[in-house]
Amino acid sequence: MEYKKVKPNVFLKSGLKKHKTAHIGYQTLREEMKTKKLYLGRNAVLLSQSVIYEGSCIGDNLILGHNSIIREENSIGDDFKLWSNSVVDYGCRIGDRVKIHSHVYVAQYTVIENDVFIGPGTIFTNDLHPGCPYSKECIKNAPRVKKGAQIGARVVINPFVTIGENALIGSGSVVTRDIPDECLAYGNPAQVKKDIKDIKCVTHLTDFPYRKE
Repeated sequence: MEYKKVKPNVFLKSGLKKHKTAHIGYQTLREEMKTKKLYLGRNAVLLSQSVIYEGSCIGDNLILGHNSIIREENSIGDDFKLWSNSVVDYGCRIGDRVKIHSHVYVAQYTVIENDVFIGPGTIFTNDLHPGCPYSKECIKNAPRVKKGAQIGARVVINPFVTIGENALIGSGSVVTRDIPDECLAYGNPAQVKKDIKDIKCVTHLTDFPYRKE
């Protein structure tokens, strides 16, 4: 399906549902951008006061909650959900089927792979030495969350950190170092506690929620 040009810098596919107060193609103040064209896929839903800046490419079935913002120069896959009062800053790469809950800040250049969940109040950071003359280059070493990882509420993820595939990060943790694949980690600083396959279900709806049948 071809994109339809709806503004000089905005190209859409069909099915957009947009509240009258939502804004697409918002002009950035950053002059160094490679392109100012926004490409938005099919069936996007933009709730009130949500904003998408110019200069990104976003896949099908986007849902933006109230007061949520996607900045410029982002590459975002299909089925992305960004809940209310959350911000994706510029230069990020986000995969398919990613869900980001409310009051989350995703720092510039963060990478989030497919099937990741980010709990409410989580903060991604990317500046190891704020105020340093080299900060503009240093912030490109933003966190990476690998596919299938699940991040609890109010987690802080530090610069340079990689969270492994299918890892589980407990609520309130501060992640200061890499977390391996398939691990449960929590605390301040977050430490690996066990393999996710060894986590037992306390509700007794199942025995081991992360073991494949």
